[in-house]
Amino acid sequence: MTRYILAVVLGMWSMTVAKAQRLLPDQKGLEITVGMLSDDKIGNDYYINAGLTINGKNGNYRIFGLEYMHQYHEYKSLQIPLETYLAEGGYSFLLLGDYGRNITLNAGVTGVVGYESINRGEAMLYDGSTITTEDNFIYGVGGRLSFETYLSDRFVFLLQGRIKALWGTDLRQFRPSAGQVLGLIFNR
Repeated sequence: MTRYILAVVLGMWSMTVAKAQRLLPDQKGLEITVGMLSDDKIGNDYYINAGLTINGKNGNYRIFGLEYMHQYHEYKSLQIPLETYLAEGGYSFLLLGDYGRNITLNAGVTGVVGYESINRGEAMLYDGSTITTEDNFIYGVGGRLSFETYLSDRFVFLLQGRIKALWGTDLRQFRPSAGQVLGLIFNR
């Protein structure tokens, strides 16, 4: 009988020891994401984001990030570049997750400020046309839905769908990037 009790105790002990300590409060992580912006054309419109995540309670975390967004707009045979530099800060809430926090679904809300440059500040085009929109300081809000899974105790792989609503811009106010985002978080 003592063998069975010892086997059950050792089995229970091994299950608790093997658990990783994930999503600990105040744990910091470096988040790197790249993605394609949702548009009809794929390839030229992309963004790169580097951020800091700071875990809170219950799987929630704060987000701080810097982003570079690059797009082209067609004009006759010319592609006019639009570059956007953004800083964002916000909070991500845990929606769903398994008991060991191996797989989670989070929803986040961020505040966004930045600067957009159209045709690198040059208003005159080769055919004498003038771009009437100007370079602007922009601000707004962002939302994101992310599916995250731990590859190891320190590396998290994520898929994101994001949208930003920007004011102060002469161009598109809503900028989605749904379903084409890959990222990696390194927790220390």
